[in-house]
Amino acid sequence: MSSAGKNPDPDRPEYNVYRSRRGFFSRLRKPDLESLSGKERRGAERERASRADRQDLPYEVHRGGSGRGGGRGGSSRFRDRLSGRSGGRKSGRRGGRRWLKWILVACLGWFALSALAFAVSAQLQSMKLDGDACAALGGNPWLLTSPQNILIIGTDSRPPDTLEPGAAEEERCYEQQAEGQAPRDGCPGARADTLMVVRAGGAKFKKLGIPRDSYAEIPGHGSEKINGAYAYGGAALQVETVENFLGIQIDHIVILNFTGFEDFIDAIGGVKVDVPVRLCADISGGKANGGWSIDLKQGSNTLDGETALAYARTRKPSPCPGAGSSAFTEGYDDLDRAAAQQLVMNGIKQRLTDPLRLPYNFIKGPIIGWTAPKAFVSNMGFFTLPQLALSTVFAGSSQPDVLIPSGNGPGGSLEIPESERQRAAAALEG
Repeated sequence: MSSAGKNPDPDRPEYNVYRSRRGFFSRLRKPDLESLSGKERRGAERERASRADRQDLPYEVHRGGSGRGGGRGGSSRFRDRLSGRSGGRKSGRRGGRRWLKWILVACLGWFALSALAFAVSAQLQSMKLDGDACAALGGNPWLLTSPQNILIIGTDSRPPDTLEPGAAEEERCYEQQAEGQAPRDGCPGARADTLMVVRAGGAKFKKLGIPRDSYAEIPGHGSEKINGAYAYGGAALQVETVENFLGIQIDHIVILNFTGFEDFIDAIGGVKVDVPVRLCADISGGKANGGWSIDLKQGSNTLDGETALAYARTRKPSPCPGAGSSAFTEGYDDLDRAAAQQLVMNGIKQRLTDPLRLPYNFIKGPIIGWTAPKAFVSNMGFFTLPQLALSTVFAGSSQPDVLIPSGNGPGGSLEIPESERQRAAAALEG
């Protein structure tokens, strides 16, 4: 074979020699020449001998070559070296792609874990809502494509282990108030501390604040401050009262849990709000009595969960130390309070949708996913709540809207004219 390689026969046709790739299963079994016929066995033996001889050739045999060993062997070795370098680069690229693939798999797994934590927590919270409240709602689960009205209620109920005045004396009474049940079995009712209607879905996210002292008719209890409906009949009666008051349908409900609300704000790293005027206040007796005390400067403030809740609940500001104007000197009423609550809502949305916050939100995804639904009790479970979250991302930010009273009503209430209610309802659903 070696001499033939140096002196090729000019009459011999050129040909290519190819080595086929062995199949996967063929590598697991030994060649069985005995099973072949005589002619097939002799052909197989010649092929094995030819393959062994080709391994000793100093050059590659391929079509179009001259067959001369020296030059071909040198170029072959050169090609082998190039092939080795190219193979190294290819191997490096394959290794990089493999690492990238596993990084993507890990990121998807982390995202799936965050979504699962959110879904489980949301479903557990939805099971707590009072059955009568669920029956009073008229929404459907397709929130993302169908804009619907969501009544957000923040109650003044507080657990018995707090030092705040007015806290529930028993845990069962606190659970009744927090879950929207009508008072029973000797447990007193709790008034609504916050009332807001949010229209979300279908690329909309609008908010309407209802002053808690608005004078309204409560079915079966006459006319008084609108937040009394929650104390008389729980979330179901509050829904009916707001529907009659504004002339709209309430589709879903959210009852804020103040403890869970604090945890959620802390999980997303606080919220940033632009306070119109310096605000100092003692809420529920101040910090010394188990409540909260705040001192917020005018302008941008980043609030943790406790401070954000105190800011949203402030009704009567206190004098601020030092000179200068403040909410106390300029006056602060229910309209300012409703606007403050909407600023906190906008701060939450900004934290969750800000592109610069995405790495932080992704890293803390499972914690945020678990704590977010625990901030409230709602009829929206694992299927509808994610749509609410998406609707806040796709929708633009609207200006806060608050019902404007025309004057004072009986018992320190606020008179909201019919024309103002119709205006606000039309703007909300428009």
